[in-house]
Amino acid sequence: MNLIETLSSVPDPRAKRGRRYPLWFLLLLVIMGTLSGCLGYAAWEEFARRHYKAVSEQLQLPEWGFPSDSTFRRVMMGIDFDQLAKVFNQWAINYVPLEELQWLAIDGKSIKSTVTNYQHSYQNFVNIVSVFSVRQGLTVHLSQFENKHNSEIAVVQAMLEALDLQGVLLTLDSLHCQKKPSN
Repeated sequence: MNLIETLSSVPDPRAKRGRRYPLWFLLLLVIMGTLSGCLGYAAWEEFARRHYKAVSEQLQLPEWGFPSDSTFRRVMMGIDFDQLAKVFNQWAINYVPLEELQWLAIDGKSIKSTVTNYQHSYQNFVNIVSVFSVRQGLTVHLSQFENKHNSEIAVVQAMLEALDLQGVLLTLDSLHCQKKPSN
């Protein structure tokens, strides 16, 4: 299954009325824009404005025009990240073959603007953990969690178990060098 077919299987959170662009098209523009260094809604709109004609011609799409930053914002705020990650992980495992002695880097990052309980000492925020193939320069697995409900250590352990890796080299930060496992 190619990336467009994979993105087409992501459930669309929008109401049927008023949909101007297919969800897969918006997600494809987000991916392409992000790979080109565009981060954020306005940057994705600018990317879409600059490359809309070439993308439309290449994919033989009708003339929809390019989406606005508010369209990207509504879609990205409404999308179920767990569903998107599941679809991405299924695509990536088939697209990116993992071979013996392959170097995989695993790291978690907190997502900007997701902090809740900011007035308390123990804040809650959303994190993304990714498994990155250094040789291929591609992310092969993603997982999301809230630090209040889970830990990066437990999420990484679950990811490694799900990937069932054999003979690969892993790089993780010092967080994963604890003597006793956390929950």
